[in-house]
Amino acid sequence: MSEVDFEPQHPRLFIPNFLSLDECRELEFIHKSSSTVGYRPNVFSTTLSHLIATNSSHFVIPFIPIRERLKDRLEEFFKCEYELFIEFTGLISWSKGASIGWHSDNNRPYLKQRHFSAVCYLNTYGKDFSGGIFHFQDGEPTSIVPKAGDVVMYTADDHNIHSVDEITEGERLTVALWFSRDGSHDEDKKLISLLSQHLLRKNVADSYIPLPASDNMYWFSHGQASDHQFGFNICWARLHVLGYDIYISQDSGCESDVSELLVKPVHLVRGSELLDQEFVNIMHALQVVHFYCWKGSALLNKVSNIDSKVVKVTDVQREKISGLNSVLSNDDDFASKVFYNMLSEENGCICFDWSGILAAVAAWEDYAVNLSQQIHLQFPYWRMYESIYNVQLDE
Repeated sequence: MSEVDFEPQHPRLFIPNFLSLDECRELEFIHKSSSTVGYRPNVFSTTLSHLIATNSSHFVIPFIPIRERLKDRLEEFFKCEYELFIEFTGLISWSKGASIGWHSDNNRPYLKQRHFSAVCYLNTYGKDFSGGIFHFQDGEPTSIVPKAGDVVMYTADDHNIHSVDEITEGERLTVALWFSRDGSHDEDKKLISLLSQHLLRKNVADSYIPLPASDNMYWFSHGQASDHQFGFNICWARLHVLGYDIYISQDSGCESDVSELLVKPVHLVRGSELLDQEFVNIMHALQVVHFYCWKGSALLNKVSNIDSKVVKVTDVQREKISGLNSVLSNDDDFASKVFYNMLSEENGCICFDWSGILAAVAAWEDYAVNLSQQIHLQFPYWRMYESIYNVQLDE
């Protein structure tokens, strides 16, 4: 489908290939290494405020050009230039069983400030997931089949009532933005306030190692019940479905508090092998692994000598790993079903190689430091103008 707008009584715009595939893959990396349990059953989310709160403020940088382009195009199409504020930006993924019936995006009293919506698809129906087709109740197009890079924009009122089919396999990933004419709901001002609290007391070297939030934000259970009786920690699960376990050398008995486990140094384990490379915490390891998935073959074979870095797992270590797994999950099959990855190798989770993981450790740090430097340089301008935008700095 080429770029097209539709009848006036149902104002909406569809734009194919609005995002590049690499932009999609970068946001996928951020989401799969940072997300929390979402607002609906079987949904996961990554908000910009959560990134800031977990010492990952630098991940805001890749969103900035996307937010600017979406806002410019939406204001141009709906003829409301310079009238809108971004009300919310978030990565949202829907796993098996997630769906939503007919609704408008301002259908609650606390959502009445939302005037326009934009949904960017970051992966593709039939390749990355099944189900999850977007339907409008009236007007054309009646349905949108998600494809990585495509975007649909529409008014958030009852002129564009819509639904999403149930996900039957895989994980459907989008970046969603809502826009408001009401400046009191400007997301930028709220984010700048949060950034002031986090950035001003840290230097670049301290500002890119992720710090997990409270463990309940990562606990996923049947029906998303609040207790830990059935379910799993999603940081652990996203590693587990890729074939990894974690090992904590410090005391980590089965009675350990999960929140404490999430901040302890960890090692990656795969099968009978342990990588003798300490990660600051589980989220640090998770970010490196998903960076490896994102960058793929470019990282392979960049580290030539790994023999001294890979050791065999001992029986004592295996027992501790099993104990950790029992704390972080009591339903391994459930975790695999929720995060099942269709055609995983073709979709970016490349063939495993310890040398690639070691290369990813260094490459991830270079990437994170570069983004951290950018946000520290740009933040004074954001604070001055109360707006998050791409600052053109002189070399």
